[in-house]
Amino acid sequence: MEKTFYKYQGTGNDFVMIDNRKEQFPKEDTQLIANICHRRFGVGADGLILLENDDATDFRMVYYNADGREGSMCGNGGRCIVAFAHFLEIIKKDTVFIAVDGLHEATIVNDIVSLKMTDVGEVKEKSNALFMDTGSPHHVQMVKELKSLDLAKEGARLRYSIYGEKGSNINFVEENAEGGFDIRTYERGVEDETLSCGTGVTAVALGMYHLGNTSERTIAVNAIGGHLEVTFQEEQGVFSNIFLKGEAKQVFKGELTW
Repeated sequence: MEKTFYKYQGTGNDFVMIDNRKEQFPKEDTQLIANICHRRFGVGADGLILLENDDATDFRMVYYNADGREGSMCGNGGRCIVAFAHFLEIIKKDTVFIAVDGLHEATIVNDIVSLKMTDVGEVKEKSNALFMDTGSPHHVQMVKELKSLDLAKEGARLRYSIYGEKGSNINFVEENAEGGFDIRTYERGVEDETLSCGTGVTAVALGMYHLGNTSERTIAVNAIGGHLEVTFQEEQGVFSNIFLKGEAKQVFKGELTW
């Protein structure tokens, strides 16, 4: 079978995008999805995303991790599927779509996508870290000398030792000279560092505000793959109207065969 795919990236977080409105893609084939995402034997991506029809919204986002299993919400993937829907002329500037964690609003202007994230009602404090769910579970920990950190080793250790088999994404963060924050993320499902993680960037922004490391409600966060911005409102520990903003672009298209 053959199927056209498109490759998108959002600050270096890359995804294989497939228009599955005719429901022809065998999404129950976990091994096929893992093979497509493999960087030596497939297209190579941090995940695969299907765009499907939805009766109540503009489209449905179905996200799979690079290991082939359906994943929780992916913020950069959400921004990329908005760009994909715009490319397919399903939407113009504004959209509402459904993902695994519920409804999302978004806008796109000149490859810049602003995506509304799910509200966050609880931030759990640990001995030297925070934990919250921003559509996906995230551990947020401040460190010194972020660039030299052995992230693959330390991220895997925390991902399994603290959070068990289900695991959590692990984010390390350091304040930068510009008053924003730098982030590196170990993503479960990818089981390695990614160049950017949208739900992780969101968690870091909310976490830094929660800790009092910033009083701003528009926070710049720099991932390895680029710059993202998070805006939000907060009242009595509840974060709402959270928007993740940054670039999302098509890289190339091709044909899958299996």
